[in-house]
Parts: sequence; C-alpha cells; structure tokens
Amino acid sequence: MRVLHFYRTYFPDTMGGVEQVIYQIARGTSAYGVETEILTLSKTKSEENLFIDNHLVHRARLDFQIASTGFSLSALLRFIQLAKQVDLIHYHFPWPFMDMVHFSSLVKKPSVVTYHSDIIRQKFLFNFYRPLMHCFLNHVDRIVATSPNYFATSQVLDQYRAKTEVIPIGLDKASYPKIRPELLQYWRTRVGNRFFLFVGMIRYYKGLHILLDAVKGTDFPLVILGSGPVEKELRRHAQRLDLKNIHFLGALSDEDKVALIDLSLAIVFPSHLRSEAFGISLLEGAMFGKPMISSEIGTGTSYVNIHNETGLVVPPSNPGSFREAMIFFWNHPKAAAEMGKNAEARYWRQFTSAHMAVRYVDLYQRLLEKSAGSFKVPQ
Repeated sequence: MRVLHFYRTYFPDTMGGVEQVIYQIARGTSAYGVETEILTLSKTKSEENLFIDNHLVHRARLDFQIASTGFSLSALLRFIQLAKQVDLIHYHFPWPFMDMVHFSSLVKKPSVVTYHSDIIRQKFLFNFYRPLMHCFLNHVDRIVATSPNYFATSQVLDQYRAKTEVIPIGLDKASYPKIRPELLQYWRTRVGNRFFLFVGMIRYYKGLHILLDAVKGTDFPLVILGSGPVEKELRRHAQRLDLKNIHFLGALSDEDKVALIDLSLAIVFPSHLRSEAFGISLLEGAMFGKPMISSEIGTGTSYVNIHNETGLVVPPSNPGSFREAMIFFWNHPKAAAEMGKNAEARYWRQFTSAHMAVRYVDLYQRLLEKSAGSFKVPQ
C-alpha cells in the first residue's frame, strides 16, 4: 500500500509537533508494508526530494503565505501527479490551501484527515474559510481526532461524529538518540540536574509568559528549549521580571533534548489555548519517566497528563496555581518521581508508535476495502 501525506511543513525544514506525528506514522506503518511519501512546502530554493529514514519527502517551493497559510502552485501540480500513483491520501488539518488542492486536483482516492487542532486565532479569516472547511471535512472519507478529550470538546468535530474516530498520538522511543555520557555531563555542568524544563516551539498559545510570571520571586531554575515567533518578546518579559535563574537555549538537537529531559525534575507545559491540541513534548516527558505540570484547556494535554497520577493539572492562565504545582514538585521529589514512573507506564500502555501505527493501518485497510482495495494487515 502506498500512502501520500500532505502537510504544509515537514522535516528537516521545521521541527514541530505535527511533523513529528507524520514521521512516527510513516515509521510505524512501514512495519505493515505501508510505503509512505510526503508532500510539503519548503522555503528553500531547491525542490530536491529527500529520504528521511524509510520514506520519501517531496518538497514544493513555497510561493507566499497569508495568516500562516502557505500557498504553492508547484505543490498543486505535484499533488496531482503523486496522488495518481498512491492508494490513499492522508491529510493533516488545519491548512486551508490543502482543502483547495483537494478539490481542484479532482483526484478520487480514499482519504483520511488527521484533525490536529481547531482554528483558534484567525477568527476573522475563519469566517471566510468556514464554508470551504466544511466542504472538505464532508468530502473526506474519515476524520481522526488525536484524543478523546479533543473530540469531546471540539465544536467542529461534533458535526462529524459519525465519521470521526480517535487514534492517540504515539512515539517510538527507539527513534530517539541515546545519550552520550559526555553530553550529559556538559549539560549537567551548564544547567544542573534539577530544573523545570519546557520543550517546544515558542508560540503565542504556549503560555510561556504565564510560566515566567509563575517563577517570579522564586529561585526555581527554568530551562526553555526551543525557538519561535514570540521568543524575543518572551526574553524581554523575563528581563522585565528580573528573572535570574532562567536559561533560553534556543533550538537544539534531539540528543541535546533527550539529555535535558533526563536531567530535569519535571516537564512544564503552560499552554493556555485550544491551539495546543495534544502536546508532543508532554508525551516525550512521559516516555522518559518525567512528571508533568500542564493546564486544563479541554484538549489532549489532559489525556496525556492525568492529574495526581502522572503529574499536576492546573487552571489555565493562572501563574499562582502553576507556581504552587512547581513548589509541590520541588519540595516533594519522591512524589514527583512516583508520578514520573506512572507517566512512563502509561506511555507504554497507550502511547507507543506501535499502538498508533496498527490503528492507522487498520483504518487504511477499511477505507481501501470500501473502495474495493485488497490490502491486508499482516498477522
């Protein structure tokens, strides 16, 4: 079976959560004979194809962007060409240009869309996009929500309950690098081995200003790993608060990330808006046995992090409550460690890449059988 994934960004150009999900699906489903190709946009001048692990990445040149939505004429032409060669199309929502390509290409292949997030910020433009969005979601064969929490709270998905199913995101721990002792020692010397760690893109919905407000007046060491569009603003906010024990590390390699997770006391995840649909870095923390602090925003973050079991969940946009959770972990390291063990056990039960892959392969099979396909899942 050949599957084409279509999304606006992908490795190595960008390193976000959706990219990681696509990578893990491609890696995991290959064990069941699925051949994955990915079509994405790139700001680079080269449209050279790349192999990443076991899948082929086609890069179309980004022509322009409007409200974070990339457009590309060459992507439309490449999609038409590639879609004819595969058995199934796997879309990743939201991306309005993708909806346009779906209809203008006139390709008739079984289709599934992973619904990563509601559209939250561009409310004015969303009024214009809404009719196209509903046409697209009506037209695809199946919709996948990434957690039961998001499915239950999304007003958009509520209109498509009959064609939506839940497949939680999963990660393959073996796909992450092993930590070299010398790298671990480097970071231990630089930032210590007992600190709160945030990992992720620095975007408006990540709530990092809330985290900075939470550590104001404390001596808690805080490490922020990542970069993004509001990074400069966040650094200025840290200066205004006169925070001393904070490290902005920027974007680093996966090996550095794993080393920092290993050294950390807990993962802090202050996202306060529904744009944060799941929280891949929360799941990474759980995978490495770390307790978590997150906010209750009605999404998959509270599916990954269970209050008083794998970590602590506090009200959103509430620095005082976030600070209290940090104080608890700092003063009760044994309780924090126990929650970390629970988090890792939950990861192995529910969030491995293998769990996710077999469910996607089953979905692919059902869609192909419905359209007279004959692919069978190996037993």
